[in-house]
Amino acid sequence: MKFLDPNDPFFAQAWVRWITVLLPLAWGLFELFYVGSPLWGVLFIAAGVYAGWMLFFQRGKD
Repeated sequence: MKFLDPNDPFFAQAWVRWITVLLPLAWGLFELFYVGSPLWGVLFIAAGVYAGWMLFFQRGKD
């Protein structure tokens, strides 16, 4: 079982993939610049980057 399976039927629609990537990125930027919490900001940005890599670049390779 993968942490984020890009071939799961849940991610079949493009808008679901985009939301899965953009939401943590936006929240990470909010935490980093508005709240002033660099730890949470970097963690959420890293989660968004990981989701983007898995859902857009690794999709269909397995």
